[in-house]
Amino acid sequence: MSLEGRQAPGFTLEGSDGKQHSLQQYVGKTVVVFFYPKDNTSGCTKEACGFRDNYNKLIDNGIVLLGVSKDSIASHNKFIANFNLPFVLLSDPETTMMQAYGAFGEKVMYGKKSTGTIRSTVIIGPDGIVLKHWNKVTKAEQHPNQVLDFLMTKSG
Repeated sequence: MSLEGRQAPGFTLEGSDGKQHSLQQYVGKTVVVFFYPKDNTSGCTKEACGFRDNYNKLIDNGIVLLGVSKDSIASHNKFIANFNLPFVLLSDPETTMMQAYGAFGEKVMYGKKSTGTIRSTVIIGPDGIVLKHWNKVTKAEQHPNQVLDFLMTKSG
């Protein structure tokens, strides 16, 4: 299910910066939210480091970047420290936000069905409408560049 063209579902979650983050705070800004399965795992680390390496370009364009997984804040803080991540990671232990964005549910890995976090990304426009939704990211290490390319093409 794609969320493109729809109002982004609202959320309020605790961030690795010790603050509550909600969609309302970001009205008027473009927000990139990437959902990933687990802190400090291979694919998630490659993806997060890719976003880290592009972070200044995002900031220079006024874009907010948030990572979301069901890991605890303590786990997020370790992940941030290990890889020098400059952005906020949100903790969604109940998977409420992830479910609202289609980032949690049935997935198939190595031919086995399981329920869990689906690696995906949304770009939410300043008006709260989803501009782009990658509802299944397959190449974690290449994905941050895809996101950046989309944003740079869009902003001209």
